[in-house]
Formats: sequence, C-alpha cells, structure tokens
Amino acid sequence: MRDAKRLAAIRKLPCVKCGGGPSQAAHSNFGEHGKGKGIKADDKYTIPLCHACHVVFDQYRDMGREESRVWFAKMLEKTERMLNLKDDEVF
Repeated sequence: MRDAKRLAAIRKLPCVKCGGGPSQAAHSNFGEHGKGKGIKADDKYTIPLCHACHVVFDQYRDMGREESRVWFAKMLEKTERMLNLKDDEVF
C-alpha cells in the first residue's frame, strides 16, 4: 500500500542510524512486509535513512540478513515514536 503522507513525514525525520540528513524513506527488505522481486514493501514499513545509511542497509554491508531484520524492527518502532511525538517531547 502506498502512503504519500507517511513518506513525506519520514523524509522530514533525521536518519535513525547516524542522525544525519536529508533522509530518504527506506522500505523494508523483507517478504513479511510485502517485499518481492521488483516490488517495494508496504509504505507502513519505512524508516528514515540518509542516502549513505540507506545503501549500507539495502546491500547488507554491515550486518547479515537476520541481524538486519531485527535491527529494522527496532528502528521501525523508533520511527513510529518519532512520528507520534508531541511538540514538547524529545526522542
């Protein structure tokens, strides 16, 4: 499912890996989230990553597939908290 509003909000957040920016909406690389050959995962499974961190994530450069799956789940939870912060909260 595509969600332009979520993708725009994700791009406004800092990279969840290095804190830099600008961020891109990085989709999950895992089939359980709708990823298939030539098919992006559902937009609800996106996290903010800068270009450099996005490439590292997509190419499994610094962690294996299973470690990446666990890390992505944690970063997805963090992203949801970041998207739902009130103006006076800090993450």
